[in-house]
Amino acid sequence: MIYLVRHGEAAAGWGDHPDPGLSELGQKQAAAAANALMALGATSAISSPMLRCRETALPFEQRMGLVATVVPEISEIDTPEGIDERATWLRTLMAGDWHGGSHSFVDWRRAMLDFVSGLPDQTVVFSHFVAINALVGMIEADPRVVVFRPGHCSVTQLTRANGPLSVAEYGSESATRVL
Repeated sequence: MIYLVRHGEAAAGWGDHPDPGLSELGQKQAAAAANALMALGATSAISSPMLRCRETALPFEQRMGLVATVVPEISEIDTPEGIDERATWLRTLMAGDWHGGSHSFVDWRRAMLDFVSGLPDQTVVFSHFVAINALVGMIEADPRVVVFRPGHCSVTQLTRANGPLSVAEYGSESATRVL
Protein backbone atom coordinates (compact mmCIF):
# COMPACT_ATOMS: atom_id res chain seq x y z
CA MET A 1 0.00 0.00 0.00
CA ILE A 2 1.08 3.56 -0.71
CA TYR A 3 -0.71 6.29 1.22
CA LEU A 4 -1.43 9.68 -0.36
CA VAL A 5 -2.09 12.31 2.32
CA ARG A 6 -3.35 15.75 1.50
CA HIS A 7 -1.74 18.39 3.72
CA GLY A 8 -3.62 19.82 6.69
CA GLU A 9 -5.54 23.09 6.59
CA ALA A 10 -3.21 25.89 5.53
CA ALA A 11 -2.83 29.12 7.49
CA ALA A 12 -3.49 31.16 4.32
CA GLY A 13 -5.43 30.74 1.08
CA TRP A 14 -3.75 29.46 -2.09
CA GLY A 15 -4.10 32.84 -3.78
CA ASP A 16 -2.94 34.79 -0.70
CA HIS A 17 0.44 33.21 0.09
CA PRO A 18 2.84 31.22 -2.09
CA ASP A 19 3.86 28.78 0.67
CA PRO A 20 1.82 28.95 3.88
CA GLY A 21 2.32 26.67 6.84
CA LEU A 22 -0.51 24.99 8.73
CA SER A 23 -3.24 26.65 10.75
CA GLU A 24 -3.85 25.50 14.32
CA LEU A 25 -6.59 23.18 13.00
CA GLY A 26 -4.18 21.89 10.35
CA GLN A 27 -1.67 20.95 13.04
CA LYS A 28 -4.35 18.95 14.87
CA GLN A 29 -5.33 17.26 11.59
CA ALA A 30 -1.68 16.33 11.00
CA ALA A 31 -1.42 14.73 14.46
CA ALA A 32 -4.58 12.69 13.84
CA ALA A 33 -3.27 11.63 10.41
CA ALA A 34 -0.01 10.45 11.98
CA ASN A 35 -1.96 8.18 14.34
CA ALA A 36 -4.03 6.78 11.46
CA LEU A 37 -0.94 6.16 9.33
CA MET A 38 0.79 4.30 12.12
CA ALA A 39 -2.31 2.13 12.58
CA LEU A 40 -2.22 1.35 8.84
CA GLY A 41 1.40 0.20 9.12
CA ALA A 42 3.13 3.01 7.24
CA THR A 43 6.89 2.88 7.70
CA SER A 44 8.45 5.60 5.54
CA ALA A 45 7.53 9.00 4.16
CA ILE A 46 8.18 11.46 1.40
CA SER A 47 6.93 15.01 1.28
CA SER A 48 6.37 17.85 -1.11
CA PRO A 49 8.82 20.67 -0.35
CA MET A 50 5.89 23.02 0.36
CA LEU A 51 5.72 24.10 4.01
CA ARG A 52 2.15 22.89 4.59
CA CYS A 53 3.19 19.35 3.56
CA ARG A 54 6.40 19.46 5.59
CA GLU A 55 4.41 20.51 8.66
CA THR A 56 1.80 17.81 7.99
CA ALA A 57 4.54 15.17 7.85
CA LEU A 58 6.15 16.31 11.11
CA PRO A 59 3.95 14.41 13.63
CA PHE A 60 4.42 11.17 11.65
CA GLU A 61 8.18 11.78 11.46
CA GLN A 62 8.38 12.38 15.21
CA ARG A 63 6.34 9.30 16.12
CA MET A 64 8.30 7.08 13.72
CA GLY A 65 11.74 8.56 14.49
CA LEU A 66 12.42 9.35 10.84
CA VAL A 67 12.68 12.28 8.48
CA ALA A 68 10.56 12.33 5.34
CA THR A 69 12.48 12.62 2.10
CA VAL A 70 11.56 15.92 0.45
CA VAL A 71 11.01 15.60 -3.31
CA PRO A 72 9.73 18.07 -5.90
CA GLU A 73 8.02 15.34 -7.97
CA ILE A 74 4.94 15.38 -5.72
CA SER A 75 4.71 19.13 -5.16
CA GLU A 76 1.83 21.46 -5.94
CA ILE A 77 0.97 22.18 -9.54
CA ASP A 78 2.98 25.10 -10.92
CA THR A 79 1.14 28.20 -11.99
CA PRO A 80 2.04 28.91 -15.64
CA GLU A 81 4.06 32.03 -16.32
CA GLY A 82 2.09 35.15 -17.05
CA ILE A 83 -0.76 34.27 -14.66
CA ASP A 84 -1.38 37.12 -12.23
CA GLU A 85 -4.54 35.83 -10.55
CA ARG A 86 -3.51 32.38 -9.29
CA ALA A 87 -6.78 31.54 -7.52
CA THR A 88 -8.91 32.35 -10.57
CA TRP A 89 -6.61 30.30 -12.79
CA LEU A 90 -6.79 27.31 -10.41
CA ARG A 91 -10.59 27.47 -10.09
CA THR A 92 -10.87 27.42 -13.89
CA LEU A 93 -8.41 24.53 -14.19
CA MET A 94 -10.21 22.49 -11.53
CA ALA A 95 -13.53 22.85 -13.35
CA GLY A 96 -12.16 21.19 -16.49
CA ASP A 97 -10.11 18.26 -17.65
CA TRP A 98 -6.43 17.74 -18.40
CA HIS A 99 -7.01 17.93 -22.15
CA GLY A 100 -8.41 21.46 -22.12
CA GLY A 101 -6.66 24.78 -21.86
CA SER A 102 -3.32 25.90 -23.16
CA HIS A 103 -1.21 23.81 -20.78
CA SER A 104 -1.96 20.13 -20.29
CA PHE A 105 0.67 19.34 -17.62
CA VAL A 106 1.30 15.95 -19.26
CA ASP A 107 4.97 15.85 -18.23
CA TRP A 108 4.23 16.86 -14.61
CA ARG A 109 1.51 14.23 -14.23
CA ARG A 110 3.54 11.45 -15.88
CA ALA A 111 6.70 12.21 -13.84
CA MET A 112 4.66 12.18 -10.63
CA LEU A 113 3.03 8.84 -11.45
CA ASP A 114 6.36 7.30 -12.47
CA PHE A 115 7.93 8.50 -9.22
CA VAL A 116 5.12 7.27 -6.96
CA SER A 117 4.95 3.95 -8.83
CA GLY A 118 8.59 3.33 -7.87
CA LEU A 119 8.05 3.85 -4.15
CA PRO A 120 8.17 0.88 -1.78
CA ASP A 121 4.99 -0.29 -0.13
CA GLN A 122 4.03 1.30 3.21
CA THR A 123 5.29 4.72 2.06
CA VAL A 124 3.33 7.86 2.93
CA VAL A 125 3.24 10.64 0.32
CA PHE A 126 2.42 14.06 1.83
CA SER A 127 1.12 16.09 -1.10
CA HIS A 128 -1.63 18.39 -2.41
CA PHE A 129 -5.25 18.39 -3.62
CA VAL A 130 -4.49 18.79 -7.34
CA ALA A 131 -1.44 16.51 -7.24
CA ILE A 132 -3.41 13.70 -5.58
CA ASN A 133 -6.20 14.16 -8.12
CA ALA A 134 -3.67 14.10 -10.97
CA LEU A 135 -2.28 10.81 -9.66
CA VAL A 136 -5.59 9.03 -9.20
CA GLY A 137 -6.82 10.42 -12.51
CA MET A 138 -3.79 8.96 -14.29
CA ILE A 139 -4.20 5.63 -12.50
CA GLU A 140 -7.89 5.39 -13.36
CA ALA A 141 -7.62 7.00 -16.83
CA ASP A 142 -10.02 9.75 -15.75
CA PRO A 143 -9.33 13.00 -17.64
CA ARG A 144 -11.02 15.28 -15.08
CA VAL A 145 -8.74 17.54 -13.06
CA VAL A 146 -10.88 16.90 -9.96
CA VAL A 147 -11.70 13.21 -9.65
CA PHE A 148 -12.62 13.56 -5.98
CA ARG A 149 -12.28 16.17 -3.23
CA PRO A 150 -9.78 14.90 -0.64
CA GLY A 151 -10.26 16.62 2.69
CA HIS A 152 -7.36 17.98 4.70
CA CYS A 153 -5.21 15.08 5.93
CA SER A 154 -7.37 12.51 4.15
CA VAL A 155 -5.58 9.25 3.33
CA THR A 156 -6.01 7.74 -0.13
CA GLN A 157 -4.68 4.20 -0.43
CA LEU A 158 -2.99 2.84 -3.55
CA THR A 159 -2.15 -0.82 -4.10
CA ARG A 160 -0.28 -2.90 -6.67
CA ALA A 161 -2.65 -5.85 -6.98
CA ASN A 162 -1.48 -6.94 -10.43
CA GLY A 163 1.59 -4.80 -11.11
CA PRO A 164 0.60 -1.19 -11.80
CA LEU A 165 -0.88 0.99 -9.08
CA SER A 166 -4.61 1.03 -8.53
CA VAL A 167 -6.78 2.97 -6.11
CA ALA A 168 -7.74 0.71 -3.21
CA GLU A 169 -9.62 3.38 -1.26
CA TYR A 170 -10.23 7.09 -1.68
CA GLY A 171 -9.60 9.30 1.32
CA SER A 172 -12.35 11.22 3.08
CA GLU A 173 -13.81 14.07 1.08
CA SER A 174 -14.80 17.62 1.92
CA ALA A 175 -15.66 20.80 0.11
CA THR A 176 -12.54 22.65 -0.97
CA ARG A 177 -12.61 26.31 -1.89
CA VAL A 178 -9.77 28.02 -3.68
CA LEU A 179 -9.27 31.38 -1.99
